[in-house]
Amino acid sequence: MALRSIKNNLLFWKITAVFTSLLAMLGITYFLIASWMSSRNFNAINQQLYGDVASNLTKMTRPIRNGRPDTAVTHDIIHSIMVINPSVEVYLLDTTGKIIDFVVPDRSVKTSRVNLNPIWEYMRDGPEHYVTGDNPKMPDQKTIFSAAPMYDQGRLQGYVYAVLASEKQAQIANALNRHFLHGLGTVLFIATLLVVFLVGSITFFLITDSICKISAVVKRFKDGDNKARIQGYARGNLGVLTSTFNEMADTIVSNMNKLTEIDRLRQELIANVSHDLRSPLAITQGYVETLIIKRDSLNEQETKRYLSIVMSSLKRLSHLVEQLFEYSKLEANQIRPVKEPFLLTELVSDILMKYDILAKKKGIAFSTDVQENLPAVFADIALVERAIQNLIDNALKFTPQGGTITISVQDRGQALEIAIADTGIGIPLGDQSYIFDRYKKFPSHEIKNADGAGLGLSIVKKIIELHQTTINVRSTPGAGTTFWFNLPTAFLVDY
Repeated sequence: MALRSIKNNLLFWKITAVFTSLLAMLGITYFLIASWMSSRNFNAINQQLYGDVASNLTKMTRPIRNGRPDTAVTHDIIHSIMVINPSVEVYLLDTTGKIIDFVVPDRSVKTSRVNLNPIWEYMRDGPEHYVTGDNPKMPDQKTIFSAAPMYDQGRLQGYVYAVLASEKQAQIANALNRHFLHGLGTVLFIATLLVVFLVGSITFFLITDSICKISAVVKRFKDGDNKARIQGYARGNLGVLTSTFNEMADTIVSNMNKLTEIDRLRQELIANVSHDLRSPLAITQGYVETLIIKRDSLNEQETKRYLSIVMSSLKRLSHLVEQLFEYSKLEANQIRPVKEPFLLTELVSDILMKYDILAKKKGIAFSTDVQENLPAVFADIALVERAIQNLIDNALKFTPQGGTITISVQDRGQALEIAIADTGIGIPLGDQSYIFDRYKKFPSHEIKNADGAGLGLSIVKKIIELHQTTINVRSTPGAGTTFWFNLPTAFLVDY
């Protein structure tokens, strides 16, 4: 199972290839640095071992006599030194760095002058300080050397400049060094590559395997397993990925549940609307059929009664359709409030006049509690009127005969508060949490003829929300219900 996972893990192989390439580059860099450091260390050792060659030469003889090189004596001593160390090449320099004499294995000296700055640095710091200077036989390369000043009769006449690594020695040392370093570097590089490759492969496999497991969970979720969640990986970048996916999945599932609930509520609405439409239609159809069948036998009074019933049913049907149409526009945000200043007290008076006859017919009394000298409010007068009418319709529907409906308007500083209170049956505590929800029909089992699709309070809530405020409710079963909301005063609004 693990081998199959590795074989199908394309990300693992890509990362492994990149990592191997980086290791190869690091290995080559390591080999080059090691070669350079080994060569430098070898030269530093030679410089410290033979660094006193030049000073001993000046002590054993006088290379300069009367301002001129003492060639015979100097050459004899230099040849003796070269018997012990054939790689030494000795040059006599004047005070400007010009070569005035030399003893080398062959005569292939290609430059006539040596830079004195490294010589001065060498004499100042001693052979313990690694420094390289010019190589007269190979001007394009630097070499280790030994140097000492030459004096004649107390005056500086020049310098003894001893090259400690001759051309032949350099060739042999380079060949041996390359062979040694090649063998050592190859072994170390291969060993390091294998170890790091194994460690890196295991590490990358663990990382990519985790990603593959996460991908599998994501695929399960995509295929419909809404309970699929990523477990573990609480820290680091994978932890962020895990928490982000799980939160996203929870949000998606929550939205799906909401959509499911909305669909269920829509179906409930369709059922309620179908029932509410069926009743007035059935009544209308029944009485119209009766009028047709008995048109010759019905007297004028019976005909008027039947037509009155038909008219009442058609009004109910028209009201229901109007509610559905209005709520659908509010829910689709197709209604934009046209706000203007107006007196809320005058609007309340006009509305109460319209409902006065209906209230008296039901035996319900209206009362008002309106504060004097109230300022104008800034709102959509048509929408506010519709909201108040729906609240009064609701109060009339659930207030029994002999009850009272009170409309109050009070100044709350920066806004006016309007409240509609009734002495009706009240709302059970369990129903108060969803009375403003769409498609929820207000409990009507305690009162007759409390028909409707349950959209009145939902329409009120939508209208009040369009004015950036909220509708509130306070109710006690058997004692009545109060709805209230606030509207901003006009003088606080820049219009």
